Amino acid sequence: MAIRIIAAGGTFDKQYNPIEGSLGFAQSQVPRMLEQGRVRFPFVFEALPLLDSLDMTDVDRERVLQACIQAPEEKILIVHGTDTMQETALVLAMASLEKTIVLTGSMIPYQIAGSDAFFNLGFAFGVVQMLQPDVYIAMNGNIFKWDDVRKNRSEGIFEADS
Repeated sequence: MAIRIIAAGGTFDKQYNPIEGSLGFAQSQVPRMLEQGRVRFPFVFEALPLLDSLDMTDVDRERVLQACIQAPEEKILIVHGTDTMQETALVLAMASLEKTIVLTGSMIPYQIAGSDAFFNLGFAFGVVQMLQPDVYIAMNGNIFKWDDVRKNRSEGIFEADS
């Protein structure tokens, strides 16, 4: 069965606008990245409104939840901003969907040199195929359960909360 990939935004999908000198959203980079990675495992891509996770509201988290509920796939990968990834993971976990849901993101946009986006996407795409139903965060080559993870802002990594 295919993997559902849901793009919700975050630094991962931000693009540099040289005229304005700012980072913003145009379209998700995920389809291009999967093509670049020569992914042949079946997937379905869905783009929600791309948002910085600091701008996400309860309504936006509900939109992510509804996309997961409506997805016929049992394996779901969500590209999300890292600042509030845990809050969305909590909403998804409380829904008890009996699906395997993995959230990932990046500290540096895909289009900027030194980005961790390509690695994190590939890692998350691989682990979502192997994990049991629950909600996880896949960052920095690690898999965390939704209720045992925190973002270490000073080091720019995710780590176990316990």
